[in-house]
Amino acid sequence: MRRTLRAMDSAAPREPGATETPARARPRLVFRTQLAHGSPTGRIEGFTNVRELYAKIAEAFGIAPTEILFCTLNSHKVDMQKLLGGQIGLEDFIFAHVRGETKEVEVTKTEDALGLTITDNGAGYAFIKRIKEGSIINRIEAVCVGDSIEAINDHSIVGCRHYEVARMLRELPKSQPFTLRLVQPRRAFDMIGQRSRSKCSVEGKVSSGRETLRLRSGGGATVEEAPSDVEAEAARRVDDLLESYMGIRDPELAAAVVETARSSAGTQAFARGLDAVLGEFAFPDEFVVEVWAAIGEARDACG
Repeated sequence: MRRTLRAMDSAAPREPGATETPARARPRLVFRTQLAHGSPTGRIEGFTNVRELYAKIAEAFGIAPTEILFCTLNSHKVDMQKLLGGQIGLEDFIFAHVRGETKEVEVTKTEDALGLTITDNGAGYAFIKRIKEGSIINRIEAVCVGDSIEAINDHSIVGCRHYEVARMLRELPKSQPFTLRLVQPRRAFDMIGQRSRSKCSVEGKVSSGRETLRLRSGGGATVEEAPSDVEAEAARRVDDLLESYMGIRDPELAAAVVETARSSAGTQAFARGLDAVLGEFAFPDEFVVEVWAAIGEARDACG
């Protein structure tokens, strides 16, 4: 006789004549992955957050989890539009970008803003997601999008969140040179050509389904419907405001802010909700007001 969860529950006897209903099995979620600079395809499963995901990828390829700087979905390129955040489509292909060369650059802060936007991988590394054209950083050719910031003036920032790194950079005094130690992702050379000729090439593949695996920092990953058009537009606008106010981009954080707004009756309740679930960010009042307005505008724009 096939065993089910219900059949094993001796405390719940069936009524006479009742038929046994098999328990619905939880789907087995298996994701394909490669190292972005070139590797065979691996398969991973059984993770509930980003740190566990990195550990699974590292195990598949025999490397240390700390070698992984970040992951992109459905592209081996350093494409910040395809950066893995808090959600993975069930058909998405995961590319892991690992540590490459280390470099040091000297920067003189001649303006208040350096012109870079910071994000992090959720597992201890902060890296550059965007460089503003014409900015201080843009004039330093050695600094690139995708570079991980390992140290500021020989002070290691490994383990710091993106908003902490952005604050450190903002607080550096003007007209005083400082040093950034950066780690660039390992570059692909002839392996790119090998991948492009492979029958299993997934460059440009887009998930056809609407379900995603939602990764949560506290664990407990869940399969959910992909965000609606309104939610996606609201999260995009919140992410823009995060960049404007704090110098960071974080789609997962933006989605959490939108979720908090959904259950709030007004700006006061929204502010209290943000303090309760995201208090570590210490969002200023003017930011909260602008975010509330932006989410309302997203609803209006998407009808």
